[in-house]
Amino acid sequence: MYWNPMPTVAASADLEVVNYPGGDRRLGPPEAYLRGRWADRDWRNVPGPFYGARTDSCWVGRDIAPDLVIYEDEYGGEIVYRQPRNAREVQLVLTAAWNDPWAAYAADGDEHWTLDLVRDWWADRHRLVAWIDDVRRRWSVSERGDERDNAVGLGEFAQFIDDGLRDYLRSYGFWLDNRRLPRPDESLPDLSQW
Repeated sequence: MYWNPMPTVAASADLEVVNYPGGDRRLGPPEAYLRGRWADRDWRNVPGPFYGARTDSCWVGRDIAPDLVIYEDEYGGEIVYRQPRNAREVQLVLTAAWNDPWAAYAADGDEHWTLDLVRDWWADRHRLVAWIDDVRRRWSVSERGDERDNAVGLGEFAQFIDDGLRDYLRSYGFWLDNRRLPRPDESLPDLSQW
């Protein structure tokens, strides 16, 4: 089910930067480091509020949020492959964003996604699966530990596509249309194209 992370983002300025080597450090206002642009988002980001949009290639995101972030294989940009499911995961994604020197993460996806766009993204998932399979195959045998770790993350992304992502997207589609979670007696939208 979709969980709305935006109240946590709005109150995040005082959250601690996760694993900051210099000791206690606060995230500060999210507008200082969530400056990615919708037009620049990577097509592989899972629909939701958070996305990477031409992030740096420092490969820090998985160190901080391995259950939420993977890297693409052309420039090493960071992709949000699973949206946060609780306040702790929001803190992890925000810390990954805070560490991006280009400040190219964003959390304004709810302002851009529509149910039709989510349906289009889901309809194109076969291209995503083919990309995951290709990069995972190559990087799982890499001499580089960070590439092998990313191959593990790609495997988790593939598993999420097979089991869980469809239900999440249906719930997110309901959220987009209604700006609330469904009641038990309400149906979730279908993801098939009309």
